[in-house]
Amino acid sequence: MAHEPCDGCGERVEVAGGIADIWSFGGDRAVGLALELADGSEWLLCSECIDRLPDDRDATADDVEEL
Repeated sequence: MAHEPCDGCGERVEVAGGIADIWSFGGDRAVGLALELADGSEWLLCSECIDRLPDDRDATADDVEEL
């Protein structure tokens, strides 16, 4: 599994996918998700930063930069 920094907090997160994950039975490890936000910007965020995004409106790049 590859590791990349979260674009919100900078913490190292695991990026799921690819051939390396076929035989991985790690289960519930925290991974990062690549998200495309309402303004078209793309970010790799950890689950904690995703939880901190606004849920009462569409998130934008400004919201990620405020994390």
